[in-house]
Amino acid sequence: MTKFLLSVHVLAAILAVGSITVAASMFPRYALRALGCDGDGGGRGDGDGERTDDRAPGIAALLHRVCRAYAVAGLAVPVFGIATAVQLDVLTDAWLIASLILTTIAAGLLALVILPRQRALLDRATDLSDPADGARRAAARLAMLTGIFNVLWATVTVLMIVRPGSTTGA
Repeated sequence: MTKFLLSVHVLAAILAVGSITVAASMFPRYALRALGCDGDGGGRGDGDGERTDDRAPGIAALLHRVCRAYAVAGLAVPVFGIATAVQLDVLTDAWLIASLILTTIAAGLLALVILPRQRALLDRATDLSDPADGARRAAARLAMLTGIFNVLWATVTVLMIVRPGSTTGA
């Protein structure tokens, strides 16, 4: 049973959290393009002409939907992680408690800050009254917060592999 739980936990982490980290990291660039900004300080698109700008709103909306949907699917990661920890009798180990705290912070950051800010940038793209006003700053903050989210998950991954204080020799 432990191998099954651990397998589902790892697969959920790879598929759900991996998808969120990629989609959330790409979102600010496409949101800026949807607003008529390229994120590099001026101009339109990346040199592909109108086609890039025409597709940017749809791509940004898709990336936001991916983040939202996989955030829900990502709930399986801590659920199966805790079930695995119970099976392995490591629920009170410091590395696991630290991982759970970091996971909670990452989940809160995603649900309470990143997803709402993505939605706000998408709403700006559909607002006809100067949607680009402040967009670069908002996208830069969103990119920074997404980077923090990604670092939190990278730290959790390292803790899962290294397990400080573990007697397994890993």
